[in-house]
Amino acid sequence: MRIYVVKPGDNVWSIAKRFGVTPESIISANEIPENNEVVVGQSLVIPSTEISYRIKPGENLWSIANRFKVSVDSIAKLNNISNPASVYPGLVIRIPENAKNYGYIEVNAFIQPSNPQKETAVLNDTIQYLTYVTPFSHHVTADAGLTPLDDETIIAIAKKNKVAPMLSVTNISGTTGANFDSQLISNILNSASMQETLINNILNLIKTKGYSGVIVDFERIPPEDREKYNNFLRKLVNALHPNYIVATALAPKTYDVKEGAWHGAHDYKAHGEIVDFVIIMTYEWGWSGGPPMAVAPINEVEKVINYAVSVIPPKKIMMGIPLYGYDWTLPYMPGGEFAESIGNQEAINRAGSVGATIQYDAKSASPYYNYTDKNGRQHVVWFEDARSVEEKYKLVSKYGLRGVSYWVLAKPFPQNYRVLDNMFNIEKVVK
Repeated sequence: MRIYVVKPGDNVWSIAKRFGVTPESIISANEIPENNEVVVGQSLVIPSTEISYRIKPGENLWSIANRFKVSVDSIAKLNNISNPASVYPGLVIRIPENAKNYGYIEVNAFIQPSNPQKETAVLNDTIQYLTYVTPFSHHVTADAGLTPLDDETIIAIAKKNKVAPMLSVTNISGTTGANFDSQLISNILNSASMQETLINNILNLIKTKGYSGVIVDFERIPPEDREKYNNFLRKLVNALHPNYIVATALAPKTYDVKEGAWHGAHDYKAHGEIVDFVIIMTYEWGWSGGPPMAVAPINEVEKVINYAVSVIPPKKIMMGIPLYGYDWTLPYMPGGEFAESIGNQEAINRAGSVGATIQYDAKSASPYYNYTDKNGRQHVVWFEDARSVEEKYKLVSKYGLRGVSYWVLAKPFPQNYRVLDNMFNIEKVVK
């Protein structure tokens, strides 16, 4: 697989000819619209094909494998070579595509239940690439109960495809305008009886619905409740182990921040010791109410991961990846109009419809473009593409992380899964 950036004058047929593949393979891999138009600056995934190679004097399978950055075993297997030392000059062999060289990872994806038809359509395109799928979310109530969630279709599809469904528990409350409720979670963390009730409710729901475990996403916890949150997690693990997985979602930070509602109560070191794995929410630097910028700039993401691995075992860390971008109306004004959330494929199609050229910011490793709408207003769009997710996956490999967690399965992003599948083998915990 290759990633190619569309240049002026390119079209699907000229690109296909350049790489020796069919136009149909490019159209399919990138889910290009029916008009087959591509956008200048758009990154395309080019499906790889095997190549033939004639062995030269002085070469062996080890030097050839090193040259093409593939393994000796992969060449031997493709060519039915039982003894790698038996090859000779002039022999024509096939070189496999450079794939799966980054090893094994686990992949989680959050999904917001909608209706069975939409859920089925979204999961049909993505379920094969997942280790876990997590319907979002069951909210904790004031009496330590859990709100219902129509997640039956998602769980059924997960189990059919040997993907582990995970229970998502949050302190989102309608009394705070569907935001994370600091008072609600503080009340529970300061009551032993309410903690016991909540843990029993979590365990019962896992058993009733057939979940593989729970991902606890408590946010905006008062920082003075930090150790009480740690102790709650210890109780939860004791109740669920060894039969079920316990994970947490953590706000991104670059040192042990102990103040502030969003970060103070998230104790990286303690979570790394207590739970099975953590999901670090490495996105929302660019957010709908903030100034325009990349949602998950690679330079900022790496700062967070660099700190995280210093206090958490890398194999317990799943790095968050956004499957969305934002379209800001300019000029940006604090407290003004919120940016529109936009899908990755949607962002490319919009660039084509308004005649924009997609740019790429090297520092953040993120694509963006500007355009003027029909009312004469200026816009800037930041999103993810094949290049940006490849850089994030390289970061996962560089730090030896457990894997990645997507927010959120909703809109198409075919290039992401092509890049993921080309680089990694996806581990399964359901056999």
